[in-house]
Amino acid sequence: MATRRRALANAGAAVMAAISLMVGLGNPGREYATTRHNAGFWFIDAIARRTGAELRPEPKFHGHVARVSVGGDALWLLQPQTYMNHSGQAVAALARFHKIAPAQILVAHDELDLRSGAVRLKQGGGHGGHNGLRDIIAQLGSRDFTRLRLGIDHPGHSSQVTNYVLGKATQAERQAVCDAIDEVVDLLPNLLAGEFQQLMNHLHARP
Repeated sequence: MATRRRALANAGAAVMAAISLMVGLGNPGREYATTRHNAGFWFIDAIARRTGAELRPEPKFHGHVARVSVGGDALWLLQPQTYMNHSGQAVAALARFHKIAPAQILVAHDELDLRSGAVRLKQGGGHGGHNGLRDIIAQLGSRDFTRLRLGIDHPGHSSQVTNYVLGKATQAERQAVCDAIDEVVDLLPNLLAGEFQQLMNHLHARP
């Protein structure tokens, strides 16, 4: 893991804005915990486990929140508890209170257009039909945040999407996504430093 981080750090690509807030998108409640739409929550849970953090309810931020230190860098973690379509309410509340610019925010979310276990980093852009991203863009008034796209595969037809994303992931699907998440968490120091180009080159080359 350390060798991989050093290789990325020495890659020489441009460094972008450092990340101060990581948001995982999902729906609150036990009935949604293992659904494909909650892949973003799985990502935040993985960081919390790795850092020994405890996510706590914060009513003024409309979500579960923790503040952790990774390699000496402070990082806010957020799981909005507003349900997916109103995710921006929580993101905007925390970002404005702590004066975190959109470019310092990373949002992890499920991605239908990638196979299960694939992972992509993307800076800026539209919402691609994802209602969580749509609301974050509206509430922040900006598209300049980074997205961590966690592949969950596509059911094959648009009419099946709602039931599919709100359906429980199979054991194989969940394992593939969690393996990808673990690899990203291994590289958190690089991510917090804003070494996005190196990370994209590495993560996008995963088999």
